[in-house]
Parts: sequence; C-alpha cells; structure tokens
Amino acid sequence: MNFKHFFIFSPKPWMGEGVIILNMVEEQLNFVTKWQVNEKDFAGKIQSVQELQIAGISENMRNELTFYDFVEGKFSVEMENLNIGRIVGSGVYDDKVIAWEFRDNDINFEGFETYNLQKDGSYIMHAEYVTSDQFRTQISGKLYLPKELTQDPPKKENL
Repeated sequence: MNFKHFFIFSPKPWMGEGVIILNMVEEQLNFVTKWQVNEKDFAGKIQSVQELQIAGISENMRNELTFYDFVEGKFSVEMENLNIGRIVGSGVYDDKVIAWEFRDNDINFEGFETYNLQKDGSYIMHAEYVTSDQFRTQISGKLYLPKELTQDPPKKENL
C-alpha cells in the first residue's frame, strides 16, 4: 500500500479530543480518546482498541475494532462493545480520507465515521450514530499522534 495514512495502517497509539452531542440531553460533552492500533496479524487483520472518556460520565467507553479485507481502496470493519455487541461494516480510503459505516437492521443500529488527513499528519474526525429508539450521537474532534511520536528521534553523537 502506497499512501500517506498512518492511522489504522501503522501500529501506533493515537490520542484525540472533541465534543459529543447527544440528542436526548441536548448538551455538548467534551471527550478525550485513546486508540491503540496493532500490527497486521498473519491473516491480514488489524486489531485496535479505542477508549473514550466523556466529561461527566464516570465509566469509559471501549470499542474493539478489527480492520480487514483491504482491496482497492475498500475494507471491512468489525466493531464490538458492551452496548451494541458485535457489528460488521464497510469502509473506504484514499489519500485524504478514511471512513467506515455500519448498517444493521437486526439490531437497529447504524452510523458512520470519517477521518480527514491534515497536512500535519493529524485527522479531523466526524461520526454519527443512531439506534432504534432514535438515540442519536454526533461526534466531532481531532485525532493525533502523541508529541513524543511526532518529534524526530534524537541523533546519535559521534564518539
């Protein structure tokens, strides 16, 4: 694969922050997130874990995502968490965007996430999810590598 993305395609930890809007409470809540993306396994699958800490909510949210079947700018994605269980979706990518969506009529859950690559290597992200009871969540934020991973490594001194 010859493109500019490190998110998902390189085993690195990512951090992020932004706001979540829940239609049931009509309030903006700040959040921080951490992603741990692992190397591709022997089957070509990329395992990752996303943890969200939302201001005012004591329990962190944890999503386990697996990305696989990468073919010509497309891929499959599986997400699992305690609230919805396991759901499979599809994704696309090009030089500037990584995006995926879920549509599952069995559990009445659907949504999407987009990650737009910025010149500094960070991503502006947007996501929307809706459940059968019309509980809608909108998420907007930024995802970036921690500073210690974006700086050039120290140069070895000649002795």
